[in-house]
Amino acid sequence: MTVDLDLLENLMKTTQTHSCQFILHLNKKEYVLNNVSISNSPTPVKSPTTRGGVYFSDKFAYKLKGTISDLSVVPLLTKTMLGPNTEFGEIKITTQIETDGQKKDLSIYANLTNSVQGPSKIELNMIIIKLQYN
Repeated sequence: MTVDLDLLENLMKTTQTHSCQFILHLNKKEYVLNNVSISNSPTPVKSPTTRGGVYFSDKFAYKLKGTISDLSVVPLLTKTMLGPNTEFGEIKITTQIETDGQKKDLSIYANLTNSVQGPSKIELNMIIIKLQYN
């Protein structure tokens, strides 16, 4: 699980200073992801382990948090989260960032770690596993 740290730092700076649009792609549908924040947080892993087919060795992980107002996504999310499944499903999120004075399309691949549903939105917490320019 290697993530390009320079690209990730650029993405974190961009989300703090600009309003980027993030689109979550799931089951051939698109959902706008609002209030996106990306942080480097400690994980509960104390030693290398495998969880749901995903190998964890880092004591810190880059986490992405965001909300979706379209609650029709809820049944699709249960197929991606560890718990009802034996493996994490990979979630794709796309956005644009500016690098070297040019806007570039970026795909973020993440694992859903948990979600909190309210009456009008669902908050998603994910761990970033891969970044890729399109």
